Amino acid sequence: METVTIGRHAHDIELHDTFDFLNTCELQDGLPVDHFASLSDALDWFVDRGVIHLEGADRVRAVDESRPAIGEQDLERIRSVRTALRELTDAIVEGRLPDSAALATVNHALHARQVIELVAGPDGWSVDHRHVGDPIDDALARLADPMVSELADGHPDRIRVCANERCRWVFYDASRSGRRRWCDMTTCGNRAKAARHRARARTSGPATEVSGPA
Repeated sequence: METVTIGRHAHDIELHDTFDFLNTCELQDGLPVDHFASLSDALDWFVDRGVIHLEGADRVRAVDESRPAIGEQDLERIRSVRTALRELTDAIVEGRLPDSAALATVNHALHARQVIELVAGPDGWSVDHRHVGDPIDDALARLADPMVSELADGHPDRIRVCANERCRWVFYDASRSGRRRWCDMTTCGNRAKAARHRARARTSGPATEVSGPA
């Protein structure tokens, strides 16, 4: 009899994918930039990350073209889950409870699940999946799932938000010390160092003499 080996599914989502999803709405030099300016942008990203199959994305696009109001609702649904996951992230970093509405939005997103199936073939056994229901709901559930797993069984204390207030990029601190503050030392880290250096130079500069009347 063939041995059943169940490995990772080809479309499994990792925590860094969830963070990349959150970072599709980012700050660039302190100004907000949403990379999901349209539903098509979001679908392209989902397909690229393997959370929606191309056929499913095409079905959603067809509905959007024929009924734009539904497309607007789909985009708002994607953005609302992204915002809710970001609120959870900020709450983790700040050591507080998340907004109850955000938590409810994430829990609602998690209700959508793909069906995992065992498949028998001539070369043995494999695990496949079958999508049920709305492909966007399925994608959002799978993007939320790594965050849930990290909170329950991982190291939520390693979830970080860049300390640069003009960046606020979400990342995972894999450093040995666990004290990383910047998304990237070559950008935000160096800028912070330069700002501190300028501040020290201003405060330690030579005092200006003020002469009194002769």
